[in-house]
Amino acid sequence: MYTILDIETTGGKFNEEGITEIAIYKFDGHVVVDQFISLVNPEKEIQPFVVKLTGINNKMLQNAPKFYEIAKRILEITKDATLVAHNTSFDYRILKTEFDRLGYDFTKNTLCTVELSQKLILDQPSYSLGKLIKALGIPMTDRHRASGDALATVQLFKLLLEKDVTKTIVQDSIKYHDKRVEKERLQKLIAAVPKELGLFYIHGADGKVIYLGRGKDIKSEVNKLFLKETKRAVKVQDRAISISFEKTGNDLFTRLKYYIELETLAPKYNFQKEKKPFLQDFNNEDFIIFDKGRALEERAVILIENKEVYGYGYTNLAFQENNIEILKSIVTPIENKELAKAIIKNYLNKNNVQKIVRL
Repeated sequence: MYTILDIETTGGKFNEEGITEIAIYKFDGHVVVDQFISLVNPEKEIQPFVVKLTGINNKMLQNAPKFYEIAKRILEITKDATLVAHNTSFDYRILKTEFDRLGYDFTKNTLCTVELSQKLILDQPSYSLGKLIKALGIPMTDRHRASGDALATVQLFKLLLEKDVTKTIVQDSIKYHDKRVEKERLQKLIAAVPKELGLFYIHGADGKVIYLGRGKDIKSEVNKLFLKETKRAVKVQDRAISISFEKTGNDLFTRLKYYIELETLAPKYNFQKEKKPFLQDFNNEDFIIFDKGRALEERAVILIENKEVYGYGYTNLAFQENNIEILKSIVTPIENKELAKAIIKNYLNKNNVQKIVRL
């Protein structure tokens, strides 16, 4: 559904113009199904050159409704429709400005018949509405009045729809001010993330990780991030090209891997908090921490040697767990041992794991 409109204004400084006349035709792609035409009292003087151009003067508008009196009708007729005009950026800006003055966020997707004509009706000497419709033989009355210009735009738009034989040019020309395309892109990224405990990595255009997140349900966490409107979250949303993820199987691994990789990857849009050294030692020299793995037959292991965190990883065979040399070859060594010790010690002070085996 489309709403094809034309607006006449008082003229004057940018974003200070007032509407003097508005015409809106609701168009289903075939016929006009609704219309609204009205003079508007702009509550300000009309510039002399505009009076000469349109024929609308201050006296004509004394008893005309003010914008707030017709705002509801405009919202009704434009609901769920793409806004179409000849040079839409002007008409859309004027409407948004008027609604802003009322404290209402007027947001619509738009189509410009100037831009469409340049794509579908080639080699015209001019794409101004008057000269273009004359060249195309489209009848017109009341030039520079809202109703006349809007009706001419309806006829022009009909022709443009017919010329779009692939049915793609008009659709591709829509400007989604409601961020529909952006939302669809983010939804596709979210769809690839599972509802699992673990970490997720948001990659930018160069493949680098720009944000690292974690959670018991990483799909939910990504969704929350993409719904946020903070400056940092919006930057992540704008720059997100792909998302990878890693299941962890348990809270301890989620926490450990998150802080270790936060330091290693240094993602641009994560808050980086400096960790203070953890001075309290482990109670035992050598031991292995066992916790839930990513699957039923798997276990997560952390190897502590000489009261230092040697490494962490996953096993699914008993002989791997019982042979220290094999276990060392399986686990991923940890460089920042103080950070790892602090995370593990803090976790063990407040939480249980499946098993701790002293060596």
